[in-house]
Amino acid sequence: MLKKVLIITYYWPPAGGIAVQRWVKFAKYLREYDWEPVIYTVSNGNYRLLDHSKSNETPAGTQIIKRPIWEPHHLYHFFSRTKHSSGGRDYIKSKETISFIQRVSIWFRGNFFIPDARAMWIKPSIKFLSKYLTENSVDAIVSTGPPHSMHRIAYGLKKKLNLPWLADFRDPWTTMDYYKDLMLTSWANRRHHKLELEVLQTADAVVVVGNSMKKEFEAKRKSPVNLITNGYDESDFANHKTIKPDAEFSIVHIGSLYQRRNPVALWRAMAELKKENHRCMDFLKVKLIGKVDPDILDHVRSVGLESYIEWIDHLPHQEAVAAMMSARVLLLPIDNFDGAQWVLTGKLFEYLAAARPILCIGPVDGDAAQVIKSANAGATFNFNDARGIKNYLIELYLRFQQNELQLTAGTNQMYSHRNLTRQVAVILNRITQKQHA
Repeated sequence: MLKKVLIITYYWPPAGGIAVQRWVKFAKYLREYDWEPVIYTVSNGNYRLLDHSKSNETPAGTQIIKRPIWEPHHLYHFFSRTKHSSGGRDYIKSKETISFIQRVSIWFRGNFFIPDARAMWIKPSIKFLSKYLTENSVDAIVSTGPPHSMHRIAYGLKKKLNLPWLADFRDPWTTMDYYKDLMLTSWANRRHHKLELEVLQTADAVVVVGNSMKKEFEAKRKSPVNLITNGYDESDFANHKTIKPDAEFSIVHIGSLYQRRNPVALWRAMAELKKENHRCMDFLKVKLIGKVDPDILDHVRSVGLESYIEWIDHLPHQEAVAAMMSARVLLLPIDNFDGAQWVLTGKLFEYLAAARPILCIGPVDGDAAQVIKSANAGATFNFNDARGIKNYLIELYLRFQQNELQLTAGTNQMYSHRNLTRQVAVILNRITQKQHA
């Protein structure tokens, strides 16, 4: 008989983007390891991207409990006159570009909605799930964040029902890149750290996606933290094995591109190659697939590179996979902020599965750079290393011209979602056995 695990998550289909991928994939394979997922999520989430194709990946018969949530995004949109999301980095722009009203909105959100814009869902969820779980038993609970309100729901359930709890962190909490931009009062900052510490020290198991986060959380938790990276699903790539590569020397980026992720060094390298009339510019095309900050497009135009850029709005995941596999080169710009070493986006592992050379722009000593190096899948350059990027583009172009820009070795099975789900199941087994010991 399968054991049951309640998965508390804000992001679930029809949500699109990388945030939804991790636990959709884990839920897909949990039954293979004797665990039955029960999903608890929102019925009216403020999702920035939609991808209805993901709904087809939920195993038949999976129970999905959806409950309404009230979020402050309507108030934020009204006061800031923007259409950006009310949570995370989506609504935080550079200090030079935000208005006074937007500053007030960010301050209000940061100091009155702790830990995040989904905070109003915590108490109603604890009340509802406490009753539900007394009538419908599960063997363990999982919370995945951000938003970290999901962890606070699980924390409340742990205190009331003492169920084995796995807290999964896809991103950090108080060391997240946009945390310092929330304009927190000293009281709010202390509150964030207190709530974070309670989660880390109360959960029966803590899981993170990268080594830097593992070290940070182990120092706070004072006990071991589990590392389960993001990954790729072999079935997503199976239908695209014979896809033909682009005719042009294409550099493809999949996903959102906002100010902290603006690959300025790449634009500088391209501008120099254009100025030198290098022949690679006759073939080069940069494809930006996903949401792009208008300021980045303005920057590209200002340096005379507009004709080399193709912007395509968000694609359903399967179409995005096809674009990865037809690319000549895959672009991975890391968010530029103090502490960027920990960034290890799920996109990287799909890039590895696509088996195309990766051009990564970010800390050369970061977690992403280490993965790329160990997989022999490309090269990483510091944020300002336009010269290094320029030379690498020339190298890749020469290989392209000689028809030697072939597939990289690709990733191994350790990053497949099926294998990663097995690791999740091992942890769930351990914390439930410990509970009953």
